[in-house]
Amino acid sequence: MSPADLLAALDAALVGDWHRAHGIVQRDERDPMACWIHAVLHRIEGDAWNSRYWYARTDHEYGEFPDAREELVAIRPRLLVDSPEMPG
Repeated sequence: MSPADLLAALDAALVGDWHRAHGIVQRDERDPMACWIHAVLHRIEGDAWNSRYWYARTDHEYGEFPDAREELVAIRPRLLVDSPEMPG
């Protein structure tokens, strides 16, 4: 999944557009960053089982961050580091 798509999903999630964010990340079930965002979205939704399923596809764990919004904010710089061509 492109960094631009991942950033669009993050932006949508951060403004509360869960459905838009989810629609973006569910297009790529193999990209670890998409899976991480997907996991956080299900955490926000309150679906712990589904969230844990997506966390299992990443290097992160359910509950690693105390707050889902803080986790979304923490993902952004990691996307930018992985893709330096993206504006910050």
